[in-house]
Amino acid sequence: MQARYGPRYRWLLLVSVMIGTMASIMSSTIVNVAIPDMSQHFTLGQERAQWVTSGFMVAMTVSMLTTPWLLARYGYRRTYAGTMLLLLAGGVAGGLASTFELVLAARVAEGLAAGVVQPIPAIIIMRAFAPHEQGRAIGIFGMGVVLAPAIGPSVGGVLVDLFGWRSIFFMVIPFCLASLWMAYRYVPTTSPGGVAPNRKGATLDWRGLLLGGVGTLCLLNGMVALHGGSSATAGLLLVGALLALVLFIAWQRHMARSGREPLMNLALFGSRPFAMGSIVAFIYGTALFGSTYLLPVYMQLGLGLSASYVGSILLPAGFVLAITIALVGRLADRHPTWLLVSTGLALLALSFALMLTVTLQSAIWVLVLWAILGRIGLGFILPSLNLGSLRVLDQTLISQGSSAINFLRMLGGAIGVSLCGIVLEWRLSVHGDSLAQAATSPARLAAFNETFLMLAALCALALVAAWKIRPHARHDSPSNRK
Repeated sequence: MQARYGPRYRWLLLVSVMIGTMASIMSSTIVNVAIPDMSQHFTLGQERAQWVTSGFMVAMTVSMLTTPWLLARYGYRRTYAGTMLLLLAGGVAGGLASTFELVLAARVAEGLAAGVVQPIPAIIIMRAFAPHEQGRAIGIFGMGVVLAPAIGPSVGGVLVDLFGWRSIFFMVIPFCLASLWMAYRYVPTTSPGGVAPNRKGATLDWRGLLLGGVGTLCLLNGMVALHGGSSATAGLLLVGALLALVLFIAWQRHMARSGREPLMNLALFGSRPFAMGSIVAFIYGTALFGSTYLLPVYMQLGLGLSASYVGSILLPAGFVLAITIALVGRLADRHPTWLLVSTGLALLALSFALMLTVTLQSAIWVLVLWAILGRIGLGFILPSLNLGSLRVLDQTLISQGSSAINFLRMLGGAIGVSLCGIVLEWRLSVHGDSLAQAATSPARLAAFNETFLMLAALCALALVAAWKIRPHARHDSPSNRK
């Protein structure tokens, strides 16, 4: 491939996987704008409608663990093209579905595809680009991927108004077709390391995958039950999640000791930078997804702003995030990644803390400014975290490392949404308020402020781990990456 296309080949490869990843991320976020219309069409209650999102999240989170095995067995091209075909099939089936069960099956299929594809770009960047170009590559990739969820819901809202909820599913089709065309031109057929795929290699660790799936499902449903269900049910589900985690770790150790290929190689966590980066990724996912849920709710139900106004406030922050990622990617080629991650976490924590300065009388530009500050913080974290965590690993562990760190980030994200809901409801009850009440009040604003403080504290906790991402100087000093 390099000989055929010359030096530009690695950038063509990056664009190829970027389009597919944009499609997978768009499918995860854009469907939210169609849930009200879909609920009305199928006469669904809130709990059943929520499974459209939850089913996708569970499938995506768990399937990330299968990426290293799929790449080793089938190679980059077959694995990537297979995920795009599955995402395409999910989009068509969801758009044409006549029952809610078919819609849910389509969403699970899309989630499986999205989970497998998301660790692939980091693996390719770490292998196809020289160390001094990796930051720029991941910055350009991140800029494109971030624009998808920034613009997607706005476009999706227009499509739902014009053509109904089915049009949301069809939105991924052009992206999938473009990515398939580019995959067969630019994505190599080899497995990571340039070796031929081994179809007779190790079988997939099905027991580990089952334990991971059961644990994730129990954890997410336990958090949902804590949010709005029975405390006894929540307790049982969370105990089940803890038990599944213990069994999963024990089984992965057993697989490694017996010389078989585990689903998650626990040797990864013997590297302090990777272990600390994993902690940061988990907490960062919690804060990112939690704030993505909390900010629109805060603006609408806390400050009394309209939904369309909220969209216009958050859109500039999305564009600032995309630009920041591209710029910070270049900085990551010349400066220690742990320092960039720490800077981002500090800015993100500050933006959450500054939300306390907003009152019912505050000018809108204050809210926009704090939202932009938070997105600048995210822009510092996104391109730097994977590089700082993966660069210290042996080349043979990069596929496993990318899969594991993406899994932990998504798991944290899934928890973050429920966590913000739980803390918000708790603080509202303490202040004697409820979101069911029509009018906003200082008491409601205080409850939101305390929830933002919780997110700021989480970022401060992640900052402690970020400082420990620092490897020995020979690994991460800019002079050794040129």
